[in-house]
Amino acid sequence: MAVAAAAVVVPLGLLFFASGLVVNLIQAICYVLVRPLSKNLYRRVNRVVAELLWLELVWIIDWWAGLKVQVFTDSETLRLMGKEHALVICNHKSDIDWLVGWVLAQRSGCLGSTLAVMKKSSKLLPVIGWSMWFSEYLFLERSWAKDENTLKSGLQRLSDYPLPFWLALFVEGTRFTQAKLLAAQEYAASTGYPVPRNTLIPRTKGFVAAVSHMRSFVPAIYDMTVAIPKSSPAPTMLRLFKGQPSVVHVHIERHLMKELPETDESVAQWCRDIFVAKDALLDKHIAEDTFSDQELQDTGRPIKSLVVVISWACLVIAGSIKFLQWSSLLSSWKGVAFSSCALAIVTALMHFLIRFSQSERSTPAKVVPAKKKTEQLEESNDKQH
Repeated sequence: MAVAAAAVVVPLGLLFFASGLVVNLIQAICYVLVRPLSKNLYRRVNRVVAELLWLELVWIIDWWAGLKVQVFTDSETLRLMGKEHALVICNHKSDIDWLVGWVLAQRSGCLGSTLAVMKKSSKLLPVIGWSMWFSEYLFLERSWAKDENTLKSGLQRLSDYPLPFWLALFVEGTRFTQAKLLAAQEYAASTGYPVPRNTLIPRTKGFVAAVSHMRSFVPAIYDMTVAIPKSSPAPTMLRLFKGQPSVVHVHIERHLMKELPETDESVAQWCRDIFVAKDALLDKHIAEDTFSDQELQDTGRPIKSLVVVISWACLVIAGSIKFLQWSSLLSSWKGVAFSSCALAIVTALMHFLIRFSQSERSTPAKVVPAKKKTEQLEESNDKQH
């Protein structure tokens, strides 16, 4: 990490980790003391507490970097967002797709009850991964044999969730890169699947399981398509921390869960068809640099995240001053050494989080030699990248 970037990232990291540890502590206390007595009360409290941390990342997008998330959808879908349970599927275009989802959830009033299916290693991330674990995110190992029961039990637990929630599922299974696109195109050509141009081939086992277990209590699927206009640089975590703006276009189409087919294979085919249509939609976006089939909605820039960050900054700074006065930490070389080590640890953690988010370091797509076309497609779905 360059010195100039570190000068920005480290102070933000200090604020994030200091406030995050407070949030984690409150979540842990509630998990031990409140959850055994009332799971619904725990979920309501945790929603508020988790938002106090996650709003800091929304603030980075809205107020620090000034990233614009432009939403293209119909007015009825916009009205219902945040007022109903929803399964969210999306192409995995950039390093910050999950953050874009958080921004949309915050605009819709359901940030604290937004969930996602994540790779298992994510829950080990300091502060943010721990917060996700307390918030009932679903963590998988990307092996269907190991993940099937974990996913199904996690989905069943959501049936009595007391507040509107979104469950995000990236059915491509990994983030989009040109190398992965080439692998997907080679695979599609060998199996007779439509050759993608802008997306990867969806892995449908998890989606089928989600529909099967959530059909009775989740009324809608939000099909989100993320695109970056030609005039905007691709957003990354590092660009956000450095305060460099970008623009992200999000196309949202709402599907009624009850209108999906009944059989597992038909649901899987529905998902594949959605991504074929999504690929064509992205072709059109590349040509027009917008999603012309839907209206651009004004979602505003809520002030809540700014208020939360200012409040955290005041609390952390005041607490740090009191602690330094009480401990005289900087009055001895041991105290200075301890403080330097703490700064080094925060710098290393922020560097790790940024690298963790980079698409080039996400799990590569695998290409398996063609055998029988139908068997090959099912084998690909079973892998659950």
